[in-house]
Amino acid sequence: MALIFNLPEDESFAHSLAKGLEWQQGALKFHEFPDGEISIRILTEIKGQELVLVANLHQPNQKLIQLVFFAETARAAGAKSITLVAPYLSYMRLDEISRPGEGLTSRHFAHVLSHYFDRLMTVDPHLHRYRTLSDLYTIKADVVQAAPLIANWVWRNVENPLIIGPDEESEQWVKMIAHEAKLPYIIFKKKRYGDNTVSISAPLMSEYRELTPVMVDDIISSGSTMVQGIKALLASGMKNPICIGVHAVFAEGAQTHLLEAGAVKVVTCNTIPHPTNAIDVSDLFIRMFQEQ
Repeated sequence: MALIFNLPEDESFAHSLAKGLEWQQGALKFHEFPDGEISIRILTEIKGQELVLVANLHQPNQKLIQLVFFAETARAAGAKSITLVAPYLSYMRLDEISRPGEGLTSRHFAHVLSHYFDRLMTVDPHLHRYRTLSDLYTIKADVVQAAPLIANWVWRNVENPLIIGPDEESEQWVKMIAHEAKLPYIIFKKKRYGDNTVSISAPLMSEYRELTPVMVDDIISSGSTMVQGIKALLASGMKNPICIGVHAVFAEGAQTHLLEAGAVKVVTCNTIPHPTNAIDVSDLFIRMFQEQ
């Protein structure tokens, strides 16, 4: 049994964990001073306790100092261990140095979290050139996969679905979802020209025109990849698609761009709080804690 704490944005997710595990939810208070500095106070007795901190790490820069202060304060108060549950794990984008003098921020971020926490748990991190989180993190790092829950949502809500990956990087998630739901899938090919500029090419789609396209990716950020995927779909005579993302990063205007391009619905998991959240992944963490 552990005490569960959360950053302010993640109270609902932490409450789901506490309820499902029948663990106590601890009280935590941050105060911000006029100059932007913060202080922290842990209001629950934690000496000798195992702690779990829930913190989705979308928009991570401000949150990082909160994580550090929580961990330092908890250690000073005698906490036995601290597990970080980060439904969305940030700073996975830069996984190689491409320009002289560039910082490998994925490793820097992992170094900080590994120093302050004993364990990390997350949902579908954006692993591209890294094979596993253990390539980055020196603490125990567990990954839970949203594919079974996404497959179940598709199976229950979409008639005659075809699972589509908008680019080659999405294939690992698309294959898992298609396998779980026993559905056909295809993968588009992408060329990227910048942060917000891509082109998508689709295979011949004539045999799939009676199916409902369900485009899936791990992260919806600018939405540019999915927008181009939608355009390629519609140009090939397919129905308007449903778009599903594991992590609702959503740069400003991204959801609107998807709907204007022709998406009939945008659905995400609740790893980052957002109005599109329709797939609750908290049970994945509950089961992992129960099985340990």
